[in-house]
Amino acid sequence: MLRHFPQIDVVYPHKKRDYFIAAFTFFCVAVCLISDASANMEKQNALGVAGWVFLAGLLIGENKEVRIQVVIAVIFATIGEHFASPYMGGYTYRFSNVPAYVPPGHGMVYLTAVALARSGLFLRYAREIATLVVLVCGAWSIWGISGYAKQGDSVGALLFCVFLVYLFKGRSPMVYLAAFFITTWLELIGTAVGTWKWASIDPVLSLPQGNPPSGVAAWYCLVDAVAIGGAPIAFNTISSVRYWYKSSRTRKIIIRDEGMNREEI
Repeated sequence: MLRHFPQIDVVYPHKKRDYFIAAFTFFCVAVCLISDASANMEKQNALGVAGWVFLAGLLIGENKEVRIQVVIAVIFATIGEHFASPYMGGYTYRFSNVPAYVPPGHGMVYLTAVALARSGLFLRYAREIATLVVLVCGAWSIWGISGYAKQGDSVGALLFCVFLVYLFKGRSPMVYLAAFFITTWLELIGTAVGTWKWASIDPVLSLPQGNPPSGVAAWYCLVDAVAIGGAPIAFNTISSVRYWYKSSRTRKIIIRDEGMNREEI
């Protein structure tokens, strides 16, 4: 069950960059969501511009693979946001839109999950952190279906089960484990200040869901899985296109040179 977890009793290095990315994103998420709770559209758009600038800055020190993963995560998550919120009504932002800071925000959230997943702290204490997450999220899910919660959360309990599958069966458990922390952080803040609100009844399953659902990290794990799985495909596609383009240019040059040689003869 834990075959994809890091090895035990290995000294993993601590890199300041990983902790900086995480701390910076946690801070930015809190400031952005609290600011947006009372912001107008102009300020919301300004937050979006800042988000893109911050994301671009954080990606400067990353390799091509991580950059491609972030791009895929942003594209997939943005499509999902428009489908789940304005179209389906699973949750609703203040202006019934998808705020401008959401796409770059997803990129920063994904990058934070990757940074924490490769950090010495998470690699060294992977099993202890996983145990903590399962206990906390499990208790949260049980509370949601116990009847004591103000808003029932059957959807959250289902998502918690999905999250467990990602965590113990997926090939990137550390990313999913790290995603729990940053996504829970942003969901609790966003719903607490009223930046968005989850529907009390899920429009697809017709089941009660919390605000936010307890297992909401599972949705973000889906984004992470698509980014990780799609990166090699995207990278190979880009490489193939570049090779075809260079080959095409080379053939054109050869044909041109042959034509010029014939004219000289």
